[in-house]
Amino acid sequence: MTHTLVLYYLVFLLPTESCRTLYQATSKSKEKVHARLHGVCEGVCTDNSQCTQPCPPDTQGNMGFSCRKKTWHKLTDTCRTLNALNIFEEDLYLVQPFADNVKINVYHGKPDTITDILLQKCPTDLSCVIKNIQQSPRIPGNIAIIVQLLHNISTAIWTGVDETKMQSYSTIANHILNSKSISNWTFIPDRNSSSVLLHSVNSFARRLYIDKHPVDISDAFIHTMGITISGDNTEKNFTFSMRVNDTSNEVTGRVLISRDELRKVTSPSQVISIAFPTIGAILEASLLENVTVNGLVLSVILPKELKRISLIFDKISKSEERRTQCVGWHSVESRWDQQACKMIQENSQQAVCKCRPSKLFTSFSILMSPHILESPILTYITYVGLGISICSLILCLSIEVLVWSQVTKTEITYLRHVCIVNIAATLLMADVWFIVASFLSGPVTHHKGCVAATFFVHFFYLSVFFWMLAKALLILYGIMIVFHTLPKSVLVASLFSLGYGCPLVIAGITVAATEPGKGYLRPEACWLNWDMTRALLAFVVPALAIVVVNLITVTLVIVKTQRAAIGNSMFQEVRAIVRISKNIAILTPLLGLTWGFGVATVINDRTLAFHIIFSLLNAFQGFFILVFGTILDPKIREALKGRVASAKWSSRISENVSSEFSCHPTKGPS
Repeated sequence: MTHTLVLYYLVFLLPTESCRTLYQATSKSKEKVHARLHGVCEGVCTDNSQCTQPCPPDTQGNMGFSCRKKTWHKLTDTCRTLNALNIFEEDLYLVQPFADNVKINVYHGKPDTITDILLQKCPTDLSCVIKNIQQSPRIPGNIAIIVQLLHNISTAIWTGVDETKMQSYSTIANHILNSKSISNWTFIPDRNSSSVLLHSVNSFARRLYIDKHPVDISDAFIHTMGITISGDNTEKNFTFSMRVNDTSNEVTGRVLISRDELRKVTSPSQVISIAFPTIGAILEASLLENVTVNGLVLSVILPKELKRISLIFDKISKSEERRTQCVGWHSVESRWDQQACKMIQENSQQAVCKCRPSKLFTSFSILMSPHILESPILTYITYVGLGISICSLILCLSIEVLVWSQVTKTEITYLRHVCIVNIAATLLMADVWFIVASFLSGPVTHHKGCVAATFFVHFFYLSVFFWMLAKALLILYGIMIVFHTLPKSVLVASLFSLGYGCPLVIAGITVAATEPGKGYLRPEACWLNWDMTRALLAFVVPALAIVVVNLITVTLVIVKTQRAAIGNSMFQEVRAIVRISKNIAILTPLLGLTWGFGVATVINDRTLAFHIIFSLLNAFQGFFILVFGTILDPKIREALKGRVASAKWSSRISENVSSEFSCHPTKGPS
């Protein structure tokens, strides 16, 4: 018996101990090698050089580095612990060496991929991989394997997706959607992996069958709801409330289907919606896009009869200084697209979007611009400039009233001062309405007031430009005398038609064409919309066209005065040069050349210098009109001196009369 036990020990236990000893020695050797190599590149770091290093112990794959500014930066990471041998629950005890290549291909019916084995082992609920996936670290290689697994499942299973399968699928996806994994998505070599994940989840959910009861599958980072609808339903909605940024703060997303849309449904159908709190940040990290998703990402799967839905997003960041855009995810081009949605309303807390789901657009959200469009400097310049502008315009109109009879004795001077007065009056009204619009909190809370303020700001600013055009035409009239046969009344009527009629038509058509579709206003301010309807072009195009016309006018004036100076004496040449300089000095600020910088701010709205220059020049236009249109006019200065002298003379006469009256009092009857 004793010999038998000894033999058993020698045959079975001793080899086991030897293997264990050999395994430990090998492991220690590997640990030494990995401790030396992984995560550290050997050699000198020179710009744009690259290197590859093995992954830490107990993982397979490698890491790629690139040298920038004499420092190694990690670019890619394929480190993984999951493979076809250890991903299944019953094979947990089989700790075998990693295969060089893990085959995860689209399902073809041959049991040689993880997906094939999965569909054989647990085809009814897909649960046989959940435990090991949940216990696996969320490192880039594991994330890539799970993404490919979810993609393969979504393409392999065409029918029979019930709530149980959807629950398992969501649990697997939830693991790599965890907010703690976001930074690791950056290092996955396939930059499109996050888009593949979103498309796979949407495709799998599209095959979900809803029986009698609504579906509600909730995980921390993915929440799926589904209902059946028919044409006689009232308005339907889904409401999601999920935590973001690893805090207790929750943001809400709502999907609304109007009763009018539901009436288009001819037979019982189903609607499915999925909410993601982290996929937006994952898409940004994975695709390296310079955009920030500022709400939940909501996927909506509708029957083909339904074309429009309303989405309400709570904002993650409540900043009022950043532009918000409603967008849809383009599943083919892997990018956010504004064409899928339009903004309906917005305030500092929420944004309301109207979107058009389709095969290309299933997922929607709101974006926050990565840069701040406003600054305290701009605000200060704007309001101080407006204050100076308004005071200057009031002073300008007061001076015109005082000297009107002295400076309008000829037809050309009369018409010129009509233009000056109307330019000052319309710019004054535009500034006042601009202040009114700025005090309104936005289109959401004061929509009608905001529409009215925007209309009048648009109208009066356009009127300024059209009266500037009239002023330029009158300069031509004064120099070239091309309208000498027209009566004065006809000229005045033409000026008023040009100065007020054209702006009224343009402003009226703009509001009539864009307001019914809620595309007249910007979401964040009471001003013309740009992102959705390009309504701002109804101001920019006429203004810049007038600037071009007036520049041509200045050129013609210069040419005409130079020709008139040829052959004259030196004194006349000097007078011609002075006249040219005066015309340019008056025309340049009045013709709105500052809006050239306005175009620059539209093209490149990140450059603060353009905004500051534009705000300075535009806000002080009233001051420019006072200086160049009134004070620098020698006839106005002479008339003012005459009025002052006349006032002094009248005052002196009054004093003399009073003194004489006091020296020679009237005697009463004796």
